[in-house]
Amino acid sequence: MYDIIILGGGPAGVTAALRARELGASVALIERGNMGGTCTNDGCVPSRVLAKSARLMRDAQQFADYGLKLNTPVQLDFASVMRRTQQVVYQVQEKKQLLDHLNEVGVEVYSRVGNAHFVDAHTVAIEDGRQIRAKKFVLCVGGSARRLNFPGADLVLTHSDVWQLEKLPASVVIVGGGATGCQLASIFNAFGSQVTLLDIAPRLLLTEDELVEKTISAEMTAHGITIITSIESLVRIVADGEYKRLVYKHSGSEKTIKTDAVILSVGWPGNIARLNLNAAGVTTERGYIKVDDYLQTSAPHIYAAGDITGKMMLVQSASSQARVAAENAILGSARKTEHKLIPHGAFTDPEYGGVGLTEAQAREQGDPVVAVVPYADMDRAVIDGYPVGFCKLIVDRTSKLVLGAHVVGEQAVEVVSMVAAGIAGKLTIDQVAEIDFAYPTFAAIVGLAAREIQRELGSVTVVREWRELSQVRGAEWERKD
Repeated sequence: MYDIIILGGGPAGVTAALRARELGASVALIERGNMGGTCTNDGCVPSRVLAKSARLMRDAQQFADYGLKLNTPVQLDFASVMRRTQQVVYQVQEKKQLLDHLNEVGVEVYSRVGNAHFVDAHTVAIEDGRQIRAKKFVLCVGGSARRLNFPGADLVLTHSDVWQLEKLPASVVIVGGGATGCQLASIFNAFGSQVTLLDIAPRLLLTEDELVEKTISAEMTAHGITIITSIESLVRIVADGEYKRLVYKHSGSEKTIKTDAVILSVGWPGNIARLNLNAAGVTTERGYIKVDDYLQTSAPHIYAAGDITGKMMLVQSASSQARVAAENAILGSARKTEHKLIPHGAFTDPEYGGVGLTEAQAREQGDPVVAVVPYADMDRAVIDGYPVGFCKLIVDRTSKLVLGAHVVGEQAVEVVSMVAAGIAGKLTIDQVAEIDFAYPTFAAIVGLAAREIQRELGSVTVVREWRELSQVRGAEWERKD
């Protein structure tokens, strides 16, 4: 009998297994397929490769502006792009050497063994009939793309099916305006597909700061993407020769779109169906395993981490949860998991990123100070020829601590991650404003926003005549007239 069994070989599962071994436990890890989880095999990694190809196509449009000449226009070789995604997946797997690393530290790995399920509270069985026992468990089995049940649903793809496309669809309808849907819309648009983006919500990126959504939506529209929000339902989809006809309901009437492909990006339910959780006494809720603040399930000896908890569908939060779950399971400690400071974003065009509270959330709690500095103020944006975007900082008026940051533009996710470090370190806005950011960089926009908030708070001495010139951005080297 092992001290602990980890179910799932993605970021959460691998992290939990390694942390459990660090704490001296005997550990087994069971993975039904390839190690690395969704993110490595058909999620973040290959999606980022597609986004890289899309960005290179976009960057090629600037060649003439920077004195570079191409003998022929850049053309997309879709089959080669898809091969490249698989090559990178293999390279990332080779780089990580997950199996070797786990074996080296003493984790016994059962990989490519199919679905495991509980036989009783301390026993799981794998598809070849073997039964494996443990005192404790951490469930890190992840999730999968939601599929909707409506007539013709078998003709619809999910993001997991995109990798099987043999040619670029001339037109594509993407249903779902969250991070994945918007990212796919940007990618296919850059590749040359005619893209329509549908969402049941009144706006895209519903959990992001409103200015992020407005900017991303405006840029998508400017690039030729058709955005239709507040749809009521998908009615049916029918084959029409090489095409498909998607019928949806909007404003009380049925509308039809003729397209080459329909991709659903409408949720990510947990992989609970085959686990036989009742045998272990584990409770589920809304398609996920129910856990408390310590990541403990209704069965005291079983914990869960990552997408399966339904708390935060991100690699970074999955790894963080996994460490907490492993420590609580092995040490019997009561370490809570926090989800307040998770920098995130998507590789749309332009990129966006966020961390902490949105402006609306901050205003619900009090009277924050907010500064928005456009990317066009930054010399780096002019140099690189990408002036679209902004940096928004949200600061508590009393404590002067940063409550949130939201960025749209080049390297947005990196800029937001840097701000997250400052928030974690409890830097005041005055301390952030004093940082000498390298020039010329996109990250320096954080300093401009911080100093703007300083002036709003009266932390910087300014004569009355200057303060009345509301259109002047203080004593700043970088600004746009």
